[in-house]
Amino acid sequence: MGVLRSRTTSSPRARRPPSNTVPKSVRKLRPTLSTNEITNSVIAEWLALEADHAQGMAVKALRRASRRAFLWPVEVTELVKANQPLTELAGVGPFIERTIKQWLDNPPPIEPPPPIRQNFLSLTIARSVLLRAGFGLPRGDLQMHSKWSDGSAAIGQMAEAGRDLGYEYIAITDHSKGLKIAGGINEIQLEQQAREIEEVNSALRASGFQVLRSIEMNLSPDGSGDMDPEALERLDLVVGSFHSRLRVTEDQTERYLAALRNPCVHILGHPRGRIYNYRMGLSANWPKVFAVAAKLDKAIEVDSYPDRQDIDVELLQLALDSGVKLAVDTDAHHPEQLSFVELGCAAAALVGFPQDRIINFMPVDKLLRWARSR
Repeated sequence: MGVLRSRTTSSPRARRPPSNTVPKSVRKLRPTLSTNEITNSVIAEWLALEADHAQGMAVKALRRASRRAFLWPVEVTELVKANQPLTELAGVGPFIERTIKQWLDNPPPIEPPPPIRQNFLSLTIARSVLLRAGFGLPRGDLQMHSKWSDGSAAIGQMAEAGRDLGYEYIAITDHSKGLKIAGGINEIQLEQQAREIEEVNSALRASGFQVLRSIEMNLSPDGSGDMDPEALERLDLVVGSFHSRLRVTEDQTERYLAALRNPCVHILGHPRGRIYNYRMGLSANWPKVFAVAAKLDKAIEVDSYPDRQDIDVELLQLALDSGVKLAVDTDAHHPEQLSFVELGCAAAALVGFPQDRIINFMPVDKLLRWARSR
């Protein structure tokens, strides 16, 4: 069965809602995050623990399955009840299937994960939360990448994927020139990209769909960006993100305040910089950060990418009380990843975050007015 200590007995896609706010009763959904039931989230933790003590190729296989467990579209327990093979799930081969079934027969203790793996929602839980909360999808997605940087699809393909989700708009936010490892683009390339965006918009104009010009600008720890402000003025939105010195343990409040005060930045992207089972991310006086963002009317991103889910439900509770605005995005690098938005929306629903404070629930004209006013 592996190194996990067993015990002798086992323990027992929504669309936009009619209202632009979420009822307070939704907060009762918070217990979904802590359960004694064997869910995909619990299995993800068992897989991560097993990987800590495995050897050779098993380590990689277990860690990969642990990450992918958050995107399994059905609970493992339901598949077993239906006598369906677990190898239908991403990241599950015969070895992982045998291991999971042994755990189901003789379950290890269900314990809270360590901080580096805490507060990550599974897709099955997210969909349950959204359905019960009546919390639909936003009108658009404001962070994604194309072939212009480290994405795998053309802008037109990302636009079609957005339309398939019922979106009214997307923003293309390829990396800026300072992040060379991710194929960051410079000011000249940004203008070249604008011509491709206009071609896509011309083809889609009759459908009412719009691709917004944007960028994920790399921020230095002092909050400064790496692009000419004049080039940024021609964009619809700017997402500012930190990609360096993400493992420091000292309080980083001043870094965030400097970023928010950068006049070019509309949205602070994946704020903590955390990655599941890999990096804890940065710490800060979050009430102060959210308060300053609210005062400046800047948005804080909820990055819905499964490995990030940044910010998480605990920080979202603080954000709710601060009055700050959010942007629930996917950080997608492939058209199929636009569906990750369910994870971020579910996190917002769990704390009862009102949709009228999530900027990509705005109609595009209102969103652009907000951006220009910043």
